[in-house]
Amino acid sequence: MRLKSTLDQWITLQEIDKAGSIQAAALALNKSHTTLIYSIKKLETQFDVQLLEVKGRRAILTNHAKSLLRRAKTMIDQAKDLEEMSLQLSVGMESEIIIAMDHLCDPTLVYQPMKTFLKTNTRSSIQVKETSLTKTTEMVTKEDADIAIITLPVTNYSAEAFSLTTMVPVVSLDHPLASQKHISMSDLTLYSQIVIRDLGANESSSQTKNVGWLKANQRITVDNFDHAFRAIEQGLGFCRLPEHILNQRGNSALKVIKLELNEKYQVPLHITLPKGSQTGPAAKSFYDILLSHATNRI
Repeated sequence: MRLKSTLDQWITLQEIDKAGSIQAAALALNKSHTTLIYSIKKLETQFDVQLLEVKGRRAILTNHAKSLLRRAKTMIDQAKDLEEMSLQLSVGMESEIIIAMDHLCDPTLVYQPMKTFLKTNTRSSIQVKETSLTKTTEMVTKEDADIAIITLPVTNYSAEAFSLTTMVPVVSLDHPLASQKHISMSDLTLYSQIVIRDLGANESSSQTKNVGWLKANQRITVDNFDHAFRAIEQGLGFCRLPEHILNQRGNSALKVIKLELNEKYQVPLHITLPKGSQTGPAAKSFYDILLSHATNRI
């Protein structure tokens, strides 16, 4: 199907409506007064609809023209978006950014700066992938992510300090450990421990990483802290959780237990660009925003 009208004609009509006169619209569009009149007259002929009426010195859109322009506005906006996206792609702006975020990171530290980024970049989609242990390192060394939030810096990849995550031992209020005032590490061996699986390696693989105290006689292994939180609520065992999870969810049904010489510890988090100098401009822009927020926080 061949269209009767052109995008330029609808933009002309829109500008006349906005400027209030053909002369003012001609100046805004850098076109002659005659050119605009010819464009609108041709549009009226093509659709057999009157689009403009003159009242005094002003050119006013008819009701029919306003109805048509409301529909055309979406088309005009989409055309502008298309041109802006094409421009961004021509200078290497990525259509998608992948962020690898270690599961120890408080997600709000990524999503709050993301609001700032999206205000100026509405063309790049964002994927956020949660990682842990081996998977965190893999996302960096295989350069599967544009930005990575990791624990310890990866060998040969530069990194900047990003945040600290405090880990605390937690049980449900009805767990036997909740009523004990003095708890030693040896006491923990009698109860089930809830641990988070290494998402990057097969369980049978020698590459699988283990972190922290793991001497309990029985373990319950889950994929993430959300499952761990729910398992603790059910009284299944004890687990160390990031303090930000307890603060965000509320811990009225849980209790932080006091362990002798091992009550809490902090894990430093870092931010890195796995692709280094090959990082695209959109990812680099978001990285700078994340780092700026981190600098204000640390």
